[in-house]
Amino acid sequence: MLATALEAGISPETLRKIESGRVATPSFPTIAAIAQVLDLSLDTVWAQISQTDPPMGIPREGDPDGAMASVAGAHAYA
Repeated sequence: MLATALEAGISPETLRKIESGRVATPSFPTIAAIAQVLDLSLDTVWAQISQTDPPMGIPREGDPDGAMASVAGAHAYA
């Protein structure tokens, strides 16, 4: 997670807050920077977060970590 945050130009604490849902609406430049580091298109990110039910950060069936956590966490801990 440290390397991902630093490469994206954000603090590790900010990334932790985004992953845990404590930052409900991160800025577009922040999301774009994280997506670039994770080698994800913004279309892929949008597809994950635009699913309206349940809200981001709440586990979905087959997605025990929640929407954003599963995207960012899979890279950070791989």
